[in-house]
Amino acid sequence: MLMAALTLWASELMNNKLDASVTATISDKFAAGNDLVYLPDFKLSLNDLFKKKVYTPAETAYCDQFDDAGLHYASTWAAKEAVYKAVKQLEPSALPFKKIEILRDKPGGRPYVVMHKYAGRFKISLTISHDGDYIWAIALIEISL
Repeated sequence: MLMAALTLWASELMNNKLDASVTATISDKFAAGNDLVYLPDFKLSLNDLFKKKVYTPAETAYCDQFDDAGLHYASTWAAKEAVYKAVKQLEPSALPFKKIEILRDKPGGRPYVVMHKYAGRFKISLTISHDGDYIWAIALIEISL
């Protein structure tokens, strides 16, 4: 009877260690970030200084090609924030927003992320959505080892 109890106890300990090991491995390898932007407030804060500090020339060119450029700046901002929040869970060093570049292959196309500082280090999946006055972005990141 004692041997059965010890075997069960040892089995539980191994399972708990395995669970903790798997959890630590997953949390050290994956991260998610999201951001929600309220468009009317964002448009009030959008000015040339903000654009210069936050957006790359490619992002500015993309956003400015649309009649409602503010919506596209807000979408790009939400995406940058989502990526930033995910990356900061895995990499604590400084990451300026201008170093997170949100690009598309074509107008209205699927967004993708370029981070020259971390080239090849992360696999990033990004989606941006908007409905009325709200823009939402989520980034899922996996460390590429």
